[in-house]
Amino acid sequence: MTAQFESSNADYAATVRASFGKQGLMTTLGARIVTLEPGFCVIEMPYADGVSQQQGFFHGGAIGAIADTAAGYAAYSLMPAGNEILTVEYKLNLVRPAQPPTLRAEGRVLRAGKTLTVCRADVFHTVAGRSEACALLQSTLMRTQPAGA
Repeated sequence: MTAQFESSNADYAATVRASFGKQGLMTTLGARIVTLEPGFCVIEMPYADGVSQQQGFFHGGAIGAIADTAAGYAAYSLMPAGNEILTVEYKLNLVRPAQPPTLRAEGRVLRAGKTLTVCRADVFHTVAGRSEACALLQSTLMRTQPAGA
C-alpha cells in the first residue's frame, strides 16, 4: 500500500509492535503483524482448533478479533507518542465462511481526526490459490491521552 498518511510518532513501528506484543488474545490466536505502515496494518492468523467453529471454518469471533486489531493498529500508527487508542464501536459483515489455512486482515485508516478515527478492515482467506474476501469491518476508534495531557 502506498503511504497515504504520515505518523506524528517517528517511532510508530516500534510503538505498535511493542503494544501488539502485550496482547494476550493475539498471542493465543497465533496472530502476527506482517505489514505495518502509517495508517495501514496487516495481521495474519493461522488456522488451529482453538479458532475454529463446529463446521471447520474460522470462528466469527476470531475473525472479528483480528479485523478489529488490524484496524486498531492502523489507527494507533498515526497517534502521537504517549497516546493510546480504543475501539468504541465496530460492525462486522461475514460475507462467506472463512476457510483454512490462514486469514489475513488488512486494516486501513479512512479518516484520522483529532479524537476519533474511522477505519476499515478487509479479511481474506485463500481458496484454490485465490485470495477472497470473507469479512469486512468498519470501526470507530477514540484517541486516549496520557493523564494530565
